[in-house]
Amino acid sequence: MAHAYTPGLKVTACSVVRKERRLPLKGKVLVRVGDEVTAGSIVATTSLPGEVVPLNLAGKLGVPPSDMGEYLKKVEGDSLDEGEIIAQTKGLFGLFKTVIKSPVKGTLESISEITGQLILRAPPKKVEIDAYIDGKVVEVIENEGVVIEAVAAFVQGIFGIGGEAKGIITKITDSPEDVVTSDIIKQEHEGKILIGGSFIDSNALKNAAKYGVSGIVVGGIDDQDLRNFLGYDIGVAITGSEDIGVTLVITEGFGKMKMAEKTFNLLCAQAGKKASINGATQIRAGVLRPEIVIPLIGVKPEEMEKESKGLEIGCPIRVIREPHFGAIGKVSELPPELQQIETEAKVRILGVELEDGKKVVLPRANVEMIEE
Repeated sequence: MAHAYTPGLKVTACSVVRKERRLPLKGKVLVRVGDEVTAGSIVATTSLPGEVVPLNLAGKLGVPPSDMGEYLKKVEGDSLDEGEIIAQTKGLFGLFKTVIKSPVKGTLESISEITGQLILRAPPKKVEIDAYIDGKVVEVIENEGVVIEAVAAFVQGIFGIGGEAKGIITKITDSPEDVVTSDIIKQEHEGKILIGGSFIDSNALKNAAKYGVSGIVVGGIDDQDLRNFLGYDIGVAITGSEDIGVTLVITEGFGKMKMAEKTFNLLCAQAGKKASINGATQIRAGVLRPEIVIPLIGVKPEEMEKESKGLEIGCPIRVIREPHFGAIGKVSELPPELQQIETEAKVRILGVELEDGKKVVLPRANVEMIEE
């Protein structure tokens, strides 16, 4: 039977989480299947080719390209220190010499007697990837990376900024309705992942970055505050690469929005535990959601593995379109037949009982599952 696609948002106190950790190009994997790793463990490493630096040697010497060989002090493949002499003219009676020094540390990669150009290459850049979460290596991708598995409390958000970070879960508001203000965030929160309430402004975010906070999780933020904090309008394709000093995860949406009770209680129950957070968000093809992962010690993955269910009566959902955008509720009806809506289109619908007890009927495409 045909059905409408219903995207899923995971908010679960205990589930199996698998994370693929892959190098940007082939390198060396440092762990084996079965190894226990911590979030900071380096699991694979490689080297990126250094920056290419062209040098017009013939032009600088003032000689034809075919003649520059007699002035070179280095040959292809030689290592170079920054400021080391590469070429030098004989000068007049030993005086008025033209001296060409290397602008970078690296190697002399090539010499062209046709163009008069030298190609210098800076040293390769070492790239390491860590495990990101505490867990076990369950798969090795030869020369590329690994898959880490853990049983964890796992929460996905609606939107985020900032990349991967790690820290201790710390509650900073008493309720999911409270606003996070700048005076709440202090030096003592350095390296922590803070759990707030309904809203955070740009001043509080600036304080978080100032004090070295690893991450913040709140219900909502105003787009103007986000712009004030970043200094520019955020792009719509993908986030997560911002160099802002703190990772932010929004669980509900834009504006002042009370964090869902379940999400707030779940995160606060893990206070004091080590967690990983990632603000990377992609809203187009290949949806990527921001997340908080809190590994649970002593629970075996095989005890948790179960098949994910589809949309059914009693399933918790979030409304993702107006007029009830951001509302949380449970499915109360799932009529199988198509029904005509206000736009006169015929779609599959569902009945929803919202948290305040109000009952509404919505197209299935207007909700997302909250997977438990």
